[in-house]
Amino acid sequence: MPAANIGPELQRLIDLLAKLPGLGPRSAKRAALHLLKKRDPVMRPLAFALADAADKVKACSTCGNWDSIDPCAICAEASRDQSILCVVQDVGDLWALERAGAHKGRYHVLGGLLSPLDGIGPNDLNLGSLIERASAPAVSEIVLALPATVDGQTTAHYVTDQLIAANVSVTRLSQGVPVGGELDYLDEGTLAAAMKTRRPA
Repeated sequence: MPAANIGPELQRLIDLLAKLPGLGPRSAKRAALHLLKKRDPVMRPLAFALADAADKVKACSTCGNWDSIDPCAICAEASRDQSILCVVQDVGDLWALERAGAHKGRYHVLGGLLSPLDGIGPNDLNLGSLIERASAPAVSEIVLALPATVDGQTTAHYVTDQLIAANVSVTRLSQGVPVGGELDYLDEGTLAAAMKTRRPA
């Protein structure tokens, strides 16, 4: 059966939607059709929200979280425990821990994991500021909330070695996090249990 003759504007929309996580070409076509059918209640507000986010949302200069203020709302929250710094791979993991209410301290987003096969080395991650933050007198514990994957384990070992001079306790998530598991996909109860039963790294 021949492919449908789709105009360039619609094809561009489909191609861009297909780049989103979890959307392939067919899902992107369905999403594009839905947006076109719901222009006023969905598509136009979405376009405005995307433009607004592109202009205003940026990475927090302290922890790396995404927010429209700098420092972000989490870093600016005075009631948070400044002695515990939780290190995560990406902002999605930070949000997952916040959703679970599992961590009441501060965060540090690495922005990825060490992966020699993908050419990602220490200089590609937000490690320098982590070491600087860990050396602050108020910080006594670093929690490595990294995925239980090969790259996650490699990164955890490297970070632990780099933090020796900071003279802080380095712990890792414990029970409930399966090998190969991504934090963003775990339920809140599992994350909370893993945070409570963390162990030395």
